[in-house]
Amino acid sequence: MEKENLTSRRDFLKLSLAATGLTIIGGGILSSLGCSKTQNEISQEKTLQENQTQGREGIKNKRFAMVIDLSRCRNARKCVAACQSAHHLRPEQFHINTYRMQDAEFTQPYFLPKPCFHCENPPCTKVCPVGATFKRSDGLVLIDNERCIGCRFCIAACPYSARSFNWFEPKDSEKDKDKIYDVELNVPQKKGTITKCLFSADRLRQNELPYCVSACPNGVFYFGDLYEDAVTNGTTKETVSFSELIRQNGGYTLMEDLGTKPSVYYLPPKNRIFPFIYEGKTSLEKQNEEED
Repeated sequence: MEKENLTSRRDFLKLSLAATGLTIIGGGILSSLGCSKTQNEISQEKTLQENQTQGREGIKNKRFAMVIDLSRCRNARKCVAACQSAHHLRPEQFHINTYRMQDAEFTQPYFLPKPCFHCENPPCTKVCPVGATFKRSDGLVLIDNERCIGCRFCIAACPYSARSFNWFEPKDSEKDKDKIYDVELNVPQKKGTITKCLFSADRLRQNELPYCVSACPNGVFYFGDLYEDAVTNGTTKETVSFSELIRQNGGYTLMEDLGTKPSVYYLPPKNRIFPFIYEGKTSLEKQNEEED
């Protein structure tokens, strides 16, 4: 019996050593084929997952809104440049842009900055088949380019034309290729996916004002929290009551009849601080010239 037991133990040890050797060899083969993950890759995947989870949760007990004072805009386009730089956009791509507007024949033209409106009832999120665009608890509507399949249903659904498609390789694709994707910054940008204004979610995470708001030299933008009824001007840093600002200045949202309930409000272009410049002349000079 003792001899049989000794033989059995020897056989067991031989089989164990053989199995260990096969595991090591097999692991080496898989590693050489690129089937195993390095510690760095595992760490990057963990960071990506954390970014995705945090990005979808939003910032607790906040409800963000923007107010744009049209009487202050002179088309400096500093907001556009700051946004394009932060999100690594090509020159023809815009998360925010400014447009020349004129409401009627005899009214004065003015400039209108237009970001995404981060609607309370966004039609874009309802049509995405993979949940790549979503609304957070703090009111922000974001895009997850790790999920986006480029179907462009959200572009068709948005009544404000606030989204665009990455038809080409992003501006900094080579520089950004090793960066971990940040859903709150939407960098690195990816060809074949959607891009849009994010209300600078990454800055809000740090309790800072959005890029466009901080960059404007003329105090066009106010930004803040509706729960606190407070918005801060990006230029003067003055904090005022949101409800009073809207009420006393005739604030409004675009296309209110659609029921989308935008989080971007406009103050009408009354008592203009800067005259509208038309081919080197103010709008009043241009009007007088045409009358003569």
